[in-house]
Amino acid sequence: MFWSYVQLDDGTQLAYSETRDDGTVRVAVERPVDFSFDHAECFLPAVYWFNVEGFSTDDLDFLTEFVRSNAPFIFELAERQKTGLVVSTLAP
Repeated sequence: MFWSYVQLDDGTQLAYSETRDDGTVRVAVERPVDFSFDHAECFLPAVYWFNVEGFSTDDLDFLTEFVRSNAPFIFELAERQKTGLVVSTLAP
């Protein structure tokens, strides 16, 4: 299962999985185009892209930097999903 992380100005949506047994988190990226979506996935912390469709090398360079700079927060949210401590329950 994936949870929404952020939507960028161009409509690109990033989502993350819960922390997996091996300590990794799966990140999925989709960008709407015409009547379809560009798509790419990676695992944190390695950020090696797979299932890439429609994203250019420059797009992936940007996404790599974005995911790496957001990795600590993505890992924290993923761990909360795994333990059942969802973000909405933390707000006063």
